[in-house]
Amino acid sequence: MKKEFVVGVTGASGICYARRLLEVLCTDATVHIIVSDVAERIAAHEAVRISGFNAKYHDNNHMFSDIASGSYRYDGMVVIPCSQKTLAAIAHGYADNLITRTADVCLKERRKCILVTRETPLSGVHLTNMVSAHHAGATIMPACPGFYHHPKTIDDLVDMVVSRVLDHLGVEHTLTERWSGADA
Repeated sequence: MKKEFVVGVTGASGICYARRLLEVLCTDATVHIIVSDVAERIAAHEAVRISGFNAKYHDNNHMFSDIASGSYRYDGMVVIPCSQKTLAAIAHGYADNLITRTADVCLKERRKCILVTRETPLSGVHLTNMVSAHHAGATIMPACPGFYHHPKTIDDLVDMVVSRVLDHLGVEHTLTERWSGADA
């Protein structure tokens, strides 16, 4: 049986992470995509296309979407990139659009909910919101690529972050080599 995921794309820099995740997930899974208005503007600014995937697109203002209900079953949700505004809403149960409502459902139903945050430096408010979201059941995964795989391109760095997301979703991939120990 195919896995099914929801991907929320919000208004933070780093739309390339969402694009790469969608490229991988849309090949073998059923994917629902929700894009915020600000994310669409940032995608245009960063020249990253997030449309045209083999997926079901949902309007972020359509609160009556099937994925907004706890009775609709799917395997997990990723908000990538996750703006600090969206993190705050999810951390405090403020479900005023489809992305935050679906994340709220994910948390209450104890499904995987991964928030790929994108901001630096972090204020005390950001850190508190991350801890609150973690306590609610979310996995906080800042977009911080590793360098042990000797990246040569920006795509290599993007793949490093996306590979960690895929690992937490339980999706097999070959985006990066796994750590095998230091050559000493």
